[in-house]
Amino acid sequence: MAEWRPVLAAAAGVLLLAGCSSGSDDGPEARKTPEKSAGASPSASATPANEPYTLAQDRAPRTRAEAVQFVSELTVRPDYFGTGYRKRDPFESDPAEWAVLGEDCLWRREALPGTVLASLTRAYELPAKGGKGPVYLSLTVTVHQDVVAARRDMAGSLEEALRCPGQRLNATDRVLGLFSRADAFADGRSVISDDDLTESGTWIADGGRAHPFDWYKFRMGPVTVAATARHGAGRTEAEDSTVTTDMGKGMTFVAASIDSRGRAGDGATAEPTVTKGAGQ
Repeated sequence: MAEWRPVLAAAAGVLLLAGCSSGSDDGPEARKTPEKSAGASPSASATPANEPYTLAQDRAPRTRAEAVQFVSELTVRPDYFGTGYRKRDPFESDPAEWAVLGEDCLWRREALPGTVLASLTRAYELPAKGGKGPVYLSLTVTVHQDVVAARRDMAGSLEEALRCPGQRLNATDRVLGLFSRADAFADGRSVISDDDLTESGTWIADGGRAHPFDWYKFRMGPVTVAATARHGAGRTEAEDSTVTTDMGKGMTFVAASIDSRGRAGDGATAEPTVTKGAGQ
């Protein structure tokens, strides 16, 4: 398990740098923002530097219908996570369900509890190419009833790795040796959100060889965003690190978009621009 911790630390550093950046594109971590759509609003750049992206509870969806609309309209493009990614089939989950880790350490999809308004998972992949296996990436946006419910969900997620360091994703895939880290409200935490978690381990499919597995989760007011990456075979340590850090960078686009929607207060769907580190 120890060999993957430097990768996790590097990605966490990217999130930290992303939050601390003021939008300069001349630093070592600089990265060009994906092009905006023609109708993108300049209001997405309103977040001051060094302040976390967030979503005020009074600007968040209040009903299940509003929450489903919120998560469905949120733009999450494949190229947020790097060149070559595409949508995977099936692409979207049922927003009336979410993934639950059972006492047997098996993940199952279940109906939402009363404290959750909507949860949408989108699936992406970097296809196999040049002797390198595919990378499977997923991103989940969950709207909770309030900030307290979102905080409890974050705490529960941290507990899951302690309770189940080995987990079954489905009938064929397993995750082993999970290592968790929470930096909420600490000096070393990512400042793109209100609080965040990082987790890493290895995953095995159909009894094959182990490959890196990464998981991030952060909270923005009553909304949580989680992403996982299952790395493919044939990649060097440096290439695996790129997969991990690019996923972290892509999540800053999602954070910027949620933040801008909340600040607009009118359900704006503009894609994020170069703001406080979004995409840096």
